Amino acid sequence: MRKDIHPEYRDVVFWDLSSDEKFLTRSTAKTSDTVEFNGKTYPAIKVEVSSASHPFYTGKNVMLDTAGRVEKFNKRYGKK
Repeated sequence: MRKDIHPEYRDVVFWDLSSDEKFLTRSTAKTSDTVEFNGKTYPAIKVEVSSASHPFYTGKNVMLDTAGRVEKFNKRYGKK
């Protein structure tokens, strides 16, 4: 590898703010935030949604009533 052209690849904690879950992985993303995780201090990247809080992965997926929406639209804007 050539020197000084590759980003630093290091341990980073991704912190899901909506569920307060943290998980350790490796990344080249830059951040100035730090967090204490398993007794050590790591750089932290704050995210709004991860697999810990996304409805698809948590099983809390909500089905929308699309038929009711279509009927409401047709009632409001359909031909009379």
